[in-house]
Amino acid sequence: MPRTRSLAWSELKIGLVAVIALVIASFLIFMVSGSGGFFWQRYSIKAVFPNIAGLKEGAPVRIAGVEVGSVTELDFVGDKVEVTMEVSKEQQPRITDQSTAALGSVSLLGEGAVDITPNSNGTPIPEWGYVRSGRAPGSLATAAEEATRGLEQTTALLQDIRQGKGTLGKFVTDDSLYRELQSFADAAESVTRGLTEGRGTLGRLATNPAAAQSLERSLANLEMVTARIRNGEGSLGRLVNDDAFSKSVTSATTNLDAITGRINKGEGTAGKLVTDSELYNRLNSMADRLDKLTASLNQGEGTAGQLLHDKQLYENMNGAVTEVRGLVKDIRADPKKYLNVRVSIF
Repeated sequence: MPRTRSLAWSELKIGLVAVIALVIASFLIFMVSGSGGFFWQRYSIKAVFPNIAGLKEGAPVRIAGVEVGSVTELDFVGDKVEVTMEVSKEQQPRITDQSTAALGSVSLLGEGAVDITPNSNGTPIPEWGYVRSGRAPGSLATAAEEATRGLEQTTALLQDIRQGKGTLGKFVTDDSLYRELQSFADAAESVTRGLTEGRGTLGRLATNPAAAQSLERSLANLEMVTARIRNGEGSLGRLVNDDAFSKSVTSATTNLDAITGRINKGEGTAGKLVTDSELYNRLNSMADRLDKLTASLNQGEGTAGQLLHDKQLYENMNGAVTEVRGLVKDIRADPKKYLNVRVSIF
């Protein structure tokens, strides 16, 4: 019986040593793995993604690139995926409602990870709370999505070009546009050839030295005229540079404006002629009467009309005037002959 108790104690010691060794090994594994410590040192949070792009359970969770936890569960919530993560409680002040959870990758091989942006200015996410999901800038998933979108746009552009849409599509598919461009190129080539051969004004200017010299002389003359104007020479130069002349012109313009204003107001004869309808009617009536009188004279009506048209009447009147002149002359020469006065007394 004593021998049997000794063997049982030996076995008990071996079992205790094995348990202690397992505890130490587990502690060392937790400490080395960096997964956030023991379960009482971790807390769970969640995030929802439309596509997790191959993320698996056990994938690392990182804050600013530092691994602080791991993915523990993946579940569908409607058409999206809910990701449950365990992270160290030491990082809770950094994971707030202003933080963003995004899908990242551990290496170029595409191994997934969850990257959380730290933001200590917000309210910390409680246990089992949700972190706002987003897209990490510069991630492979974003680059691939943008590349896919670019390829889709390029494909759509090529399809539009094949269908003749847009200027480039019309240029590729429309033969008439090609012919018009070819015609335009031929016309441009013809114009260039004409300039080279000296045809036309531009051609002469480009190839004929005399034409170029004439243009230079014209420009020199223009420059000289401009210089004279700047120096105040001539009427235009005085108008530009002489304040007195400018004031005189301004005064004349002012006077003209004043006269125009008086005429518009009906002041003076010209103003009344412009604005007074009665004066206008009187002048118009007088002009009508003058027209009628002129017409009567032209038709030979009245004494004046007959005088204009009856040659015999004109000659008779001319003879009578001649005789009167002769009588007046004789009276002046010998008044006694014609002025004999007799006085008789009863």
